[in-house]
Amino acid sequence: MQTRRIGDLDVGAIGLGAMPLSIEGRPDEARSLATIHAALDAGVTLIDTADAYHLHADEVGHNETLVAKALASHDRGRDVLVATKGGHLRPGDGSWTLDGSPRHLREACEASLRRLGVEAIGLYQFHRPDPRVPYAESVGVLRELLDEGKIRAAGISNAGPERIRQANDILGGRLVAVQNQFSPAFRSSEPELRLCDELGIAFLPWSPLGGISRASGLGSAHAPFARIAEAHGVGPQRVCLAWMLAKSPVVVPIPGASRPETIRDSAAAPDLVLSAGEIAELDAV
Repeated sequence: MQTRRIGDLDVGAIGLGAMPLSIEGRPDEARSLATIHAALDAGVTLIDTADAYHLHADEVGHNETLVAKALASHDRGRDVLVATKGGHLRPGDGSWTLDGSPRHLREACEASLRRLGVEAIGLYQFHRPDPRVPYAESVGVLRELLDEGKIRAAGISNAGPERIRQANDILGGRLVAVQNQFSPAFRSSEPELRLCDELGIAFLPWSPLGGISRASGLGSAHAPFARIAEAHGVGPQRVCLAWMLAKSPVVVPIPGASRPETIRDSAAAPDLVLSAGEIAELDAV
């Protein structure tokens, strides 16, 4: 698989969004572990998780624990960059809440360290801005965690251009990743993608195929992706990921997967070469 750069690390051009393995409709543990192992076998070296990826109130960190178990039971587990997040919570009733307070983020990071079984988290990200807490205070905790060696790299998620610049300034130029929603149906993060390209910061599109419930219908919803996929003899999902990779060398999509065959198909996207004309057609969707 092609590689991309996140901070001072090379990672595979496609990551695995592990969230579907822990929320509604999640598979049993055996299939979940098989899906993560299939990703590693396909050359994936970036796995995205979060402490809030769980179903019930008493299982905070379910996804982190699952990822740690899968990595520990695979001979390539040590080669993986695990990216986790804090600041978003799930009470267990299907809702999502926020806590970007310095105290919570520090406690969340400590808990993630224990669940992942590491001395330092490879990439720790502030999950989502909390309107009750000044953004500088939340990001300031990431700076402290970096300086203390508890995290090796810092990122932010769900942030606009102004906050990207602010976070990078607070971190002393050490912001290495921005994780925002981006897909054929959600193009409003184009300015953030361009800014990351300008600054050399990795841009990690979440839900790049449109989300768990919409990924299978990507070709039906966006005809050019289906037409180009047919011409190449692949699925529209692979075309979508190849299109994103062609937009900038800082893009590292993190498609979700709950089956081994799904992540295998996604991992093959870097090998699909689209023509300039095809890329222009998809850009126009």
